[in-house]
Amino acid sequence: MEDGAMAIINSNDIMPTNADGSMPFRQNSDLLYLCGVDQEESILVIFPSAHDKSHREILFLKETSPEIAIWEGEKLSIKDARKLTGIESVRWVDSFDTVMKTLMSEAEIVLLPSNEHTRRSIPTETREERFSRWIRKEYPLHRYDRLAPQMHRLRSIKSLEEIEQMQRACKITEDGFRRILKFVKPGVMEYEIQAEYMHEFLRNRSRGFAYEPIIASGFNACVLHYISNNQECKDGDILLMDVGCEYGNYASDMTRAIPVNGKFTTRQKEVYNAVLHVMKEAIKLLRPGVFLADYHKKVGLLMEEQLIGLGLISAKDVENQNPAMPAYKKYFMHGTSHFIGLDVHDVGLWNQPVEAGMAFTVEPGIYIREENLGIRLENDIIVTEEGYIDLMKDIPLDVEEIESLMQE
Repeated sequence: MEDGAMAIINSNDIMPTNADGSMPFRQNSDLLYLCGVDQEESILVIFPSAHDKSHREILFLKETSPEIAIWEGEKLSIKDARKLTGIESVRWVDSFDTVMKTLMSEAEIVLLPSNEHTRRSIPTETREERFSRWIRKEYPLHRYDRLAPQMHRLRSIKSLEEIEQMQRACKITEDGFRRILKFVKPGVMEYEIQAEYMHEFLRNRSRGFAYEPIIASGFNACVLHYISNNQECKDGDILLMDVGCEYGNYASDMTRAIPVNGKFTTRQKEVYNAVLHVMKEAIKLLRPGVFLADYHKKVGLLMEEQLIGLGLISAKDVENQNPAMPAYKKYFMHGTSHFIGLDVHDVGLWNQPVEAGMAFTVEPGIYIREENLGIRLENDIIVTEEGYIDLMKDIPLDVEEIESLMQE
């Protein structure tokens, strides 16, 4: 941070549903990353060059009370917040406006968070946006700047503790997958499978799914964001499951495709192994120094080769293709990898080379709508200087292992 710069980060809102209902609280990932507070109406101020040492790091919290403890459960006390965060200067949020007058008289630059995720789509106004509008109105002559680039860099490199959280999330996801391998059979409903996962996740102290799960049988597997999960799984179909549990606010993201009746057909196995080949080769391509745009192009060439081998596209299709829309896109229309961490589609440096410590999914797929066949496979990996760590290496993946476990 520049001399004279102060960063201010707000917690997320508790979002309403209807009447007096509300959604489960989900903390602002930047705030959680910086101080570990998982509570609404919290504000973190970081002002390293402040003259008064007590102003260099301040945490503002919602003041608790016996009544709040009765209705909502206890909130953090000042003493508990100091112990949790290591921040000595903890105040109630009611004092924020008064303290800000002192801080703003000294600060020259104010760094504010903004959602700069490349896939963002937010029709509602966030607490951060309301705060940004308020502070610019109250203090219009200060210089304002973006905090997002610094947070994206910090959060894209995972610490050992973060990797341990993600590994735990992946282990719970594995437990869920092994559970359903013994549960799935013709006639079972997609939502019953979702319930089996949720049971396993909750009993292992996860709060549940890290994202809305995809439990897609038959043609549903060809719908990339299918989340209805309300159809019957039929004999002869492939069941695609894109699921992952959250643990300690960290996400896991797994996709597996299994035969509903426990046995792949020759064609299903052929397509499955083509996807598996691309997945294994794609993992090897993620190395320090690689640019993600170049990586995705190379994975496209791997998929192109497999699709020609499957008879889905021809060498002539490739020769005559529009470079902006390669022939393989007809059957593999999404990206192969995204950052993962506190958010399942985590923030990261898309225009910078890959570095050791970054975490990615690897998830190629082939979707043949005319055959009612969709197969996607996905693991979560950590890039290292020497190669990679596959956080899902113990989750069954090979055809023979899946068939064997389903037939036990």
